[in-house]
Amino acid sequence: VQLQASGGGLVQAGGSLRVSCVASGRTFGSYVMGWFRQAPGKEREFVAAISWSASTYYAGSVKGRFTISRDNAKNTVYLQMNSLKPEETAVYYCAARPWSKPGAGWANVYEYDSWGQGTQVTVSS
Repeated sequence: VQLQASGGGLVQAGGSLRVSCVASGRTFGSYVMGWFRQAPGKEREFVAAISWSASTYYAGSVKGRFTISRDNAKNTVYLQMNSLKPEETAVYYCAARPWSKPGAGWANVYEYDSWGQGTQVTVSS
């Protein structure tokens, strides 16, 4: 599956932003879709993931502020980010992995085999 992320930009601290990821390929529905982020000089970290049936899994740091969703008819996954913090400035990547039961495995960057190009999110203080 090929992935194309978009929607990044500049937002003030406390603001909101929604990023999107469009997938190509007939088997979109069979994948778990995830969002990761990577700040300069830091490792790529898990943000959120969602299955075809809308089961979700979040990093603790974003739970309650970020919402992941998907529209299988549009082959699109979204990440709604609220109450953004300056330290969340990063390139946000969408990724796809084969289906597995919801859990910690969804946060494992090495279990994702398709990646989008990333979209920059900058949160100003």
